[in-house]
Amino acid sequence: MSKLDEYVPQRAALSASDQAPQQTGRRRAQSLARPADDARVLLGFWFAVYLALLCWIILWKLDIPYIGSGNLRAIKLVPFAATATYGASAPLEVIANLLLFVPFGLYLGMLAPRWSWWKVAGVAAVASLGLEVTQYLLALGSSDITDVIVNTAGALVGLVVIAVIRLWRGERTREVVTRHCVAGTLIALLVCGLLFASSIQSGAQDLGYGLSDIG
Repeated sequence: MSKLDEYVPQRAALSASDQAPQQTGRRRAQSLARPADDARVLLGFWFAVYLALLCWIILWKLDIPYIGSGNLRAIKLVPFAATATYGASAPLEVIANLLLFVPFGLYLGMLAPRWSWWKVAGVAAVASLGLEVTQYLLALGSSDITDVIVNTAGALVGLVVIAVIRLWRGERTREVVTRHCVAGTLIALLVCGLLFASSIQSGAQDLGYGLSDIG
């Protein structure tokens, strides 16, 4: 047997031994990526549920979806100020609109962690503006620039919450935020469902009582 014949199997053996750690590392990376992908899908699903619930609350105030009459259309372009038709934004209304969009910032901050704050703010502003335009087109109440400003601020508060949790929990931030987002959305869904069912059962004519100023 020539030296070349001896060298070829040895080289093949060395090559196989070099590839073994790489394959093991690749398998380990894939196994670690699967839970992260599953968590992302779960978070995306509950983000969609939250958005549907948000539309129901802002547009129809937990009422059965409907289209209003033309005299309900109004536009308020001066933030926090009163108009001839509508009064100034009440403090409770502002707080409610702020809190409604905090989960928006939480979800988006987890689903798009590399986004800058201004990109998250831009998406939140577009989403809020879309709701206000829909509210005007369907004649569901006043479309107020105040709501766009406050909703956007609420999303930014969500990013601040993530930053605070990251300082506290470090690498467990995603787990903590995901758990609280899912739990909070589920509780909100159940509460809104119970309120809707209770109103239907009692024959209430206005399911949006107490929520008419939100959005």
